[in-house]
Amino acid sequence: MRLHIRHHTQYRYHSPVVSSHHIAILHPRDAAGQRVVFHRLTVDPAPAHQTQEVDVYGNRRTLFAIDRPHTTLDVVADSVVDTQAPEQPQTDEPWEQVRERLRYRAGTPYRPEAEFVYASPHIPREALIDTDLMAYARASFPPGGGWLAGCCDLTARLHADLAYAPASTEVHTPLLTAFRQRRGVCQDFAHVLIGALRALGLPARYVSGYLLTQPPPGQPRLVGADASHAWVAVPWGERWFDLDPTNRRWGWDRPDEGYVTVATGRDFGDVSPLRGVIQGGGAHALRVAVTVAPPQEWAALGWAAPGTG
Repeated sequence: MRLHIRHHTQYRYHSPVVSSHHIAILHPRDAAGQRVVFHRLTVDPAPAHQTQEVDVYGNRRTLFAIDRPHTTLDVVADSVVDTQAPEQPQTDEPWEQVRERLRYRAGTPYRPEAEFVYASPHIPREALIDTDLMAYARASFPPGGGWLAGCCDLTARLHADLAYAPASTEVHTPLLTAFRQRRGVCQDFAHVLIGALRALGLPARYVSGYLLTQPPPGQPRLVGADASHAWVAVPWGERWFDLDPTNRRWGWDRPDEGYVTVATGRDFGDVSPLRGVIQGGGAHALRVAVTVAPPQEWAALGWAAPGTG
């Protein structure tokens, strides 16, 4: 599947921003089952300085600075990505073996996936020792049960037990709050799943990206009607198995071919699409619009072929 993604972020400031420094994580990854065909980042006002780097998790970050007064900031990321349908697991292993393999022991070789067992800013230690969350997770992992089978079962249970409710939480809502009120958005679903797995000493990482959605039957796709998406990945051997509790989907490297991975990290804080430090500005209004569309709809949206417009 080929997908064109346009991610438009706009800030409107109450008073002029004198200068600003930003980090954008908006470049999709070249990874298993996914190939970036085209990417362009447009910033207005034009930055005085702009550079790219790769962070410790393999995410491509764009750093830019604006050194002249401005009252609006527009950041538009256009990407074209080819994806493949994921495979489903054919083998499994007892979940206790995964936990023991990644348990910290002095003098043992370092395993990168072990970092995703421990607490992180959005998934703090208080969540990992919460008895209710731990008991909820354990119901999917009976003694000797399969690692991936348990992950899929837990994903399905969270999908059934938590309601997707826009505006019911905020970026910094604690995962235990979302878990106890049994509602939230995709970020909350992902954080709760990660917290539940880590509470059992099991590794899980946060994945940010996009998901192709379908407009109502007979209606055209609306520009900006979509949003960034979030899901979870767990390690198995040399690969990662992706799980989306919001939509009850899973598969190797992606939940299905309509997903595009942008970044991975311990939690949302590692993959925030755009953040920065500004001087001035006062209060501000933020607008984020995301559109994901296949090639047959590009013309109707006014989009040119990649690299031509």
